[in-house]
Amino acid sequence: MGYSDLSTRLTGELLMDHDAAVRSEVYRFLVEATRAPTVPEVGGALGLGQAEVREAYQRLFIRRVLVLGEDGETILMAPPFSAVPTQHRVRVGSREYFANCAWDALGIPAALHAPAIVTSRCEQSYEPLTIRVEGNGPEAVACVAHFAVPAARWWEDIVFT
Repeated sequence: MGYSDLSTRLTGELLMDHDAAVRSEVYRFLVEATRAPTVPEVGGALGLGQAEVREAYQRLFIRRVLVLGEDGETILMAPPFSAVPTQHRVRVGSREYFANCAWDALGIPAALHAPAIVTSRCEQSYEPLTIRVEGNGPEAVACVAHFAVPAARWWEDIVFT
């Protein structure tokens, strides 16, 4: 392997390390604060410049780890968490999180390995829906989750989906 190849590989590995650190900090902050961190908050926690954090956000967006706002630095989604209010709420202990969809609402307790109460509504009748989630999964409830877009196409417009 030549010097150029080694340099390219090492640069890629460093970027992946930065990206992994940024991703971990985004999720850590979101879980603790129940909101998405700002670029300065992530940079401050990791000792990175804001440009480095923004660049990591872009790479994480490309890899479908984060969904960003039009400004390229506001986090809209860190699946299964929504950084903007939605009808899908998940209470874990004293903390309340928003989920991107019904599926993600069940993903939050799974990601946190914690019991939760999921509240949402039926989109046909607008009736409220509450699901308790324990260590062995969600309780049985009479409901149907409908996905209008096939999963293979979700990322064509993930905010709509």
